[in-house]
Amino acid sequence: MKREKYEPVLKNISYFIKWAEGAIVIGIVSGCIGTAFGKCVLWVSAFFQSHPWMVFLLPLSGLLVLGVYHALGEDNNRGTNMVIESIYSNTEISFATAPAVFAGTLLTHLGGGSAGREGAALQIGGSLGNLLGKIVHLDDEDRHVLIMCGMSAAFAALFGTPMAAAVFSMEMVSVGIMYYSALVPCVMSALIGAHLASTFGVHAEKFTIVSIPSFSIGGAAKTVLLGILCAAVSILLCIILHKVGGLLKTYIKNVYLRAIVSALIVIVFAFLLPDGKSYLGSGSNLIEQSIQEETIFPTAFLIKMLFTAVTLGGGFKGGEIVPSFCVGASFGCFFGSLAGFAPSLCAAMSMVAVFCGVTNCPITSILIAFELFGFDSAHYMILAIAVSYAMSGYYGLYADQTIVYSKYRTKFINRKTNH
Repeated sequence: MKREKYEPVLKNISYFIKWAEGAIVIGIVSGCIGTAFGKCVLWVSAFFQSHPWMVFLLPLSGLLVLGVYHALGEDNNRGTNMVIESIYSNTEISFATAPAVFAGTLLTHLGGGSAGREGAALQIGGSLGNLLGKIVHLDDEDRHVLIMCGMSAAFAALFGTPMAAAVFSMEMVSVGIMYYSALVPCVMSALIGAHLASTFGVHAEKFTIVSIPSFSIGGAAKTVLLGILCAAVSILLCIILHKVGGLLKTYIKNVYLRAIVSALIVIVFAFLLPDGKSYLGSGSNLIEQSIQEETIFPTAFLIKMLFTAVTLGGGFKGGEIVPSFCVGASFGCFFGSLAGFAPSLCAAMSMVAVFCGVTNCPITSILIAFELFGFDSAHYMILAIAVSYAMSGYYGLYADQTIVYSKYRTKFINRKTNH
């Protein structure tokens, strides 16, 4: 009788010990590899900035990326979509995904391709989590949790936002449902990953908003309008990314020729468009300029969309997250200048609101806003994110993301995102 009485407590303790051990291991492994990846990306990006002529080698970079994926047997790798699918199904992520996306992203950045790095970190972490789950013979449900832990640790190591990283992997798979069973291990692994990265010199991203007006009815109204427009921008970004990639695959069947043509298009864009070289790479420079209210081209957000769509559609590797931040920040700065309302604040709000619109992850977006910009602008941030989430409909970056519950009613709909 006593055993039955204390059995729930013993189960809780057993659960905690089990996942604390798992989180520590995957946090250290993914955190270390994520840190190494982050340092390599920073070095490669800095090398490109000091040697901009490397953009002429972008076609060669594309061929090398495809060669690496072919050599590792990852020709059919579907990137982050594959990681998402592995969490709600029995699909496994190949361990080769980690070295493939690691090398592929570095090669893309070395040639100035317009791609991010956090999406790559999600794939690296997910691959490592899946491998560890197989090594210790976890069942499918527990292996899915370990995949999420790996994603959280690698994302936190690379971007330095452990709160957002812990939640992102639980929130992104099924909109309307959070995988709370993974909360403890994802939080622990994210904190470990972020701490390791900081220890080894990969510091968290931080931005300072130039000025934050007192929250008022007028400011709230402009924020709502900005949130609606950010939803439209996020929809446009999703459509362009998917359509450009689809067009390239339709008209250029050979993957190697596709990479060369895409690289040549990027090079032509870079030299023909106003300040075109600013759109090469992830776009961190444009984010900083927008938040500091420096002058940028009014249609910078549209140009960045095209650069990223052509780069990723051509077979280059990386992610869409930092480019989406760049699109949002440059659009927000433009909006703020037109509306006469704190361009720096608008850039920051738009940055996270567009991210929310393309990922359908409002809680993650709020946490990113707090970790990147602090709490002084919290009212504005939450309002912009909420409006963008609602108004962006069922569009999304990830084809395998499932909208489990409607955004507008307490109704089970279980559908995939629009493209």
